[in-house]
Amino acid sequence: MLLQNVQVLGYESCKAGVGVKKLTDTAKLPERGSQAAGGYDLYADIQENIIIPAHETVKIGTGLAMSLPEDTVGLIFARSGLATKQGLRPANCVGVCDPDYTGEYIVALHNDTDEPQEIEKGDRIAQLIVMPFYPIEFQEVDELEPTERGDGGFGSTDEQPQ
Repeated sequence: MLLQNVQVLGYESCKAGVGVKKLTDTAKLPERGSQAAGGYDLYADIQENIIIPAHETVKIGTGLAMSLPEDTVGLIFARSGLATKQGLRPANCVGVCDPDYTGEYIVALHNDTDEPQEIEKGDRIAQLIVMPFYPIEFQEVDELEPTERGDGGFGSTDEQPQ
């Protein structure tokens, strides 16, 4: 296992190594845009440019397979520049890569604009954030512990007492 220095409940620090296998000679390892960036850019590993028609989704390979540390998950988010400038985002909004999945990381990009958008070989298409998660067991109960909010629905925290 490549996980080091993790105190899960206290979340003191996390220096995790992720095993990455290049599936093609042209695949590029994820990189951070700056020293303080939380996300790692994923790159399009394609042989020729891809046109994403207006309001459609196209799957784009990264050419990478990964082995995430136990009890972590890879979350694939939109790149803010790509989303705001070209209207492209992951079709499922946030992709979830489980630690037991070792196939190619593929980003399904959706074009929210009225114009076709082009992805070129090596373009940054999404960002990957690896986070810990807590494996839990769901237990059926007859009653839930009471709370001040109770079963108030959407917007119920905005209601002011009379």
